[in-house]
Amino acid sequence: MVAAMAFTGCSKQQEVELKPRIVVCTDIGRAEVEPDDMESAVRLMTYADRYEIEAVITTVGWNCDPYPAEWAEYLDTVVTAYGKDVANLMKRSGQNGFLPLEEENTCQELGYWPSYDYIKSRCMMGSQRAGIGVIGEGNDSPGSDFLIKLADEDDPRPIWVTSWGSSNTLAQAIWRVSQTRSAEEIKKFVNKFRVYTITDQDMVYAMRFNRAYSSHQWMRKEFKDDLLFIWDEGTWNEQCELGKRDWGKHQQYIQGNANLGSVYPTYLWGVEGDTPSYLHVMPNGLGDPDDPTQVTWGGYHRYGTCPDRETTAWTSWQSPVRETSIDYYTSFYPDMLNDFIARMQWAKDGDGNRNPIVNVNGDTSYKPLTYRTKAGWKVNLDASKTIDPDGDDIEFRWWQQSEAGENQPILSLDNTDQSKISIELPEDRGARYDIICEVHDKGPWSLVSYKRIIIETY
Repeated sequence: MVAAMAFTGCSKQQEVELKPRIVVCTDIGRAEVEPDDMESAVRLMTYADRYEIEAVITTVGWNCDPYPAEWAEYLDTVVTAYGKDVANLMKRSGQNGFLPLEEENTCQELGYWPSYDYIKSRCMMGSQRAGIGVIGEGNDSPGSDFLIKLADEDDPRPIWVTSWGSSNTLAQAIWRVSQTRSAEEIKKFVNKFRVYTITDQDMVYAMRFNRAYSSHQWMRKEFKDDLLFIWDEGTWNEQCELGKRDWGKHQQYIQGNANLGSVYPTYLWGVEGDTPSYLHVMPNGLGDPDDPTQVTWGGYHRYGTCPDRETTAWTSWQSPVRETSIDYYTSFYPDMLNDFIARMQWAKDGDGNRNPIVNVNGDTSYKPLTYRTKAGWKVNLDASKTIDPDGDDIEFRWWQQSEAGENQPILSLDNTDQSKISIELPEDRGARYDIICEVHDKGPWSLVSYKRIIIETY
């Protein structure tokens, strides 16, 4: 019973597998102005067992400066719907109750559905004005204060700031800390954060090419060696277009299904353009979000010059990285949508399909499995103990993500549809090979899970 769980802290020696920590910065608003944020918020709530949702911060974006405080009611609408559906969602993992709120506020185990009270307590206002010009005195907010508190907690896990609007609130928190702390302390503070921003929305839409206006550029300049920053300029566009293409499925299987589906609005410009920011952090075994060259459901990125042509970060805006990222996203999209639909079924009916649990050489965690071995040797990978929690038949697909890390030698993989494979490594010392074990079940919506294996040679 999940209700009996207790956490003793967030030490590196934690026995249970913990959720990744995320913060959302959203310019959520009226459906006739900003429906995609509300769509992404609904989807996020159906994955509340996969993320430790540390904060949902309302803030400025392309559609508003200043951010109208009353727009926060649309976030409240989604959270209220979650509160009505969470009893059904909990049946997915057999959870029978909630931890006391003070324990929910510590560390949450992967698979734990938080209470409505917890989610509600983590919703707050951030910076209501945009741009680097407002950073400083007078721009503190409940959101920036809370980010400082989160970073100062005794917890080794990084904090992913997923920016559906502006990251101005994080910039303000960094500025505030810089007023009272040493250079080493500031570095430690910034090191706690990772940023995945959907384009650059620290400005209104008409100003979107005025990169110097944005506090995002300031963070990339001042903390380029300390802040992992992903500036997405491709994946979110593809998400919007693919969502429009498959809008019929959204209407049939998401809209109107359960309380969450009843508040899922119809798109205007694109569908869920902000969703890739947190899909990148999804603990499904596909990749380590701290290495953006490992493709995830949030795309594939390389370190290089940003669209402002002045700063560097992890990006996918230029060829050939952009095309590679979009190709992967397009190939993953049917599985991503099916996964969401299956979770909406749980929200509606309290029943449905669950993902396979991939086991490669005895490892069932969501972290990559790394081997160091001699060049030219054979590596045996055994996923035969993979199970499906519903007893569905499963099918395997092994493949190499050759773009991960540096350029990888291409391997010849045989028997890629079997549960076991043997890989003959070339005589290349110092090489790296990223192998993905992809497993689908044959239940409703053919749900998927992954396991990444990294082979390094000497």
